[in-house]
Amino acid sequence: MSIVSRLVVAYFFRILGLCCGAFIGIYLLVDFFEKVDRFIDYGAGLNEYLTYLGHSIPFIFVQILPLAILTSMVLTLGGLSRTNEMTAMRACGISLARITRPLLVIIVLLSGLQLLAHEYLVPWNVRTLNELVEVKLRGREQIRLAHSKVWYRSGSQIINIDLVQTREQRLRGVTIFEIEQGARIVRRIDAHEAELRDQQWLAPTLVERSFDRQSGTLQQTRQLENQALAIDRQLDDFAREEDLNAELGARQLAQLARRLEQEGYDATRQRVDLQARIAAPFTGLVMGLLGIPFALQRGRQSNLALGVGLSLAIGAAYFIIQSAVISFGYAGALPPLIAAWTANLIFTLLAIWLFLGVKQKKKTAAS
Repeated sequence: MSIVSRLVVAYFFRILGLCCGAFIGIYLLVDFFEKVDRFIDYGAGLNEYLTYLGHSIPFIFVQILPLAILTSMVLTLGGLSRTNEMTAMRACGISLARITRPLLVIIVLLSGLQLLAHEYLVPWNVRTLNELVEVKLRGREQIRLAHSKVWYRSGSQIINIDLVQTREQRLRGVTIFEIEQGARIVRRIDAHEAELRDQQWLAPTLVERSFDRQSGTLQQTRQLENQALAIDRQLDDFAREEDLNAELGARQLAQLARRLEQEGYDATRQRVDLQARIAAPFTGLVMGLLGIPFALQRGRQSNLALGVGLSLAIGAAYFIIQSAVISFGYAGALPPLIAAWTANLIFTLLAIWLFLGVKQKKKTAAS
């Protein structure tokens, strides 16, 4: 790596570290004021809250990384232009591609790191956070995802749910095992679906099987209609379907989507989440490319406040567009692939357009 490249990379890393620290700090501060009342109600101590914040950092990092990359790129190139270092490099015959190439390589590596974090670290952190809130603070059995299904224990019962549909207020593939001492099953209830009505989960049809307490042999099978299920959790207690999906890596999410489709369920949300998980690491690269023409357009007029404000505005625009198209994907109005990648495509085209504008501006100035 040349001296110029080392200079630019060191400058970029300093700003990136400051941006990541600032954005994570702001996120944690907002999260503190949002959740402090709830933690006080749970009787949580300082140790529990610090544990919660510590395990939140990896999730926050992958969320703010694209914005931090954009801000760092704008401030790095803008700072070099403001101090005439960019002009000196260009005067020595160093092209813009050579100046920005090491930065783009670093951004690609950071995108790979983000992909690995999404696949391995973040799901583990989300499970740990859910366990902290549900078990240690609320004193309840944690709702878990095992083999892409929802499991939790309530007293002498173990409840298994194939699919939670929050928008429809419906549970699919419900199985309730009633256990006695010695882990012997004395009763099993199977319901194809259950709907939330008047704070109760009602099954249109179900099959109830009773087993002998001594031998475990089947004694009786009954088919019942319009029965309330002994599920003591409301819809919000399932931590929302998208939060449960966050406990899965991309491969597990793909397996869940295939299983749901094979069993005849709608897996649109899982397909959209899967594509969004794959598209997320590329957002940093898109933001890095977008930051180059934005920084060069201002030239020596670049300043810190303008660079940060511009980056935040672009980040907000990206978030709004991404949220909108993902919602369309969840509703089935857009295919999962298009819903997940539209925002990246739009901002990539914007970066290309700005590059062409900067190039045309330089040609006009030269003539």
